[in-house]
Amino acid sequence: MKYYVYQPCLTGNEKKYVDECIDSSWISSKGHFVTDFEKSFSEYIGTKYAAGVCNGTVSIQVAMKSLGITSGDEVICPTFTYIASANPIAETGANVVFVDSLPDTWQMDPEDIKRKITSKTKAIMVVHLYGHPCDMDSIMKIAQEHNLYVIEDCAEAIGSEYKGKKVGSFGDIACFSFFGNKTITCGEGGMVLTSSDYLHARILKIKGQGLAKYREYWHDTMGFNYRMTNIQAALGLAQFEQVDKFISQKRKIAEWYKKYLTGLPVELHKESEGVKHTFWMNSLLVENIELRPELREFMKDKGIETRPTFYPIHTMPIYSTKYEKHPVAEDIALRGINLPSYPALTEEDVKYICGVIKEFYDKRL
Repeated sequence: MKYYVYQPCLTGNEKKYVDECIDSSWISSKGHFVTDFEKSFSEYIGTKYAAGVCNGTVSIQVAMKSLGITSGDEVICPTFTYIASANPIAETGANVVFVDSLPDTWQMDPEDIKRKITSKTKAIMVVHLYGHPCDMDSIMKIAQEHNLYVIEDCAEAIGSEYKGKKVGSFGDIACFSFFGNKTITCGEGGMVLTSSDYLHARILKIKGQGLAKYREYWHDTMGFNYRMTNIQAALGLAQFEQVDKFISQKRKIAEWYKKYLTGLPVELHKESEGVKHTFWMNSLLVENIELRPELREFMKDKGIETRPTFYPIHTMPIYSTKYEKHPVAEDIALRGINLPSYPALTEEDVKYICGVIKEFYDKRL
């Protein structure tokens, strides 16, 4: 394979910082890289606190437990997202209530959120999918009117902005992932952000075995070992030092796709007015379901890896018992393709990829 969908760019201080961890023997959850990364990241997003955890899914689990979401509660969640947005909700015993997507931005539909609110609704899980922010004005207004918590899943949207404000700074808690295919990576890693003193104290206890603050080996809360290691944080901090460079390059890549795919019968995932899309993935929609496997196979034969867009969670066996229909999400999911989107791509690379897509359509004429 010549072009992968994603690969990390490890050209900064990653090796230097990891070597420092090894040389100092601070390789577990103690060490200055953890606190340095947390402080830098919270300042960047615009929250008071950040707490490093071992992965992105755990960041959502910690958020759920910190907010006291439990059996019998309902949490509203988009169906068009990765399953890690929903599983931590279900793990608490709460019910996941799915909503459909908007056809233009692919983000959760605020009007559908309104329709799904009941007396049992406790929170809205906002997912800024593929790097495009959700309609936060509408969602925050709904949450305030109904006294609901807002959890932001920002795993795919580091640095994305809504009306000049970074995602992750709107809700009660924000969750980030630093998996190997994210804009910045620790290999595995995550972060839980909040500006609430109370919630931050809860987050620290839950991720740290429920340890009491002022008494050694005294555990006064149910907690777990969800901590980020110093090695993970060393990688993360080195990556974070390059975050603006990575985002700038990814936005250039999106412009190149737009330039070289003009005139073809495909629809790119675009940036809507008033937001900054960081294009974690550059994605397109083909005309119909039948074309997708043909195009993907054609691109694979030319050395280009692609991925389908996420399947709606309500269609998966563990969530499909209610036989729901979410037509917009289902349509996007079945026609969507994720293209190579990593920062090292050049304009010539993107031109070649788009040329292969054009060749596919020319052969069909």
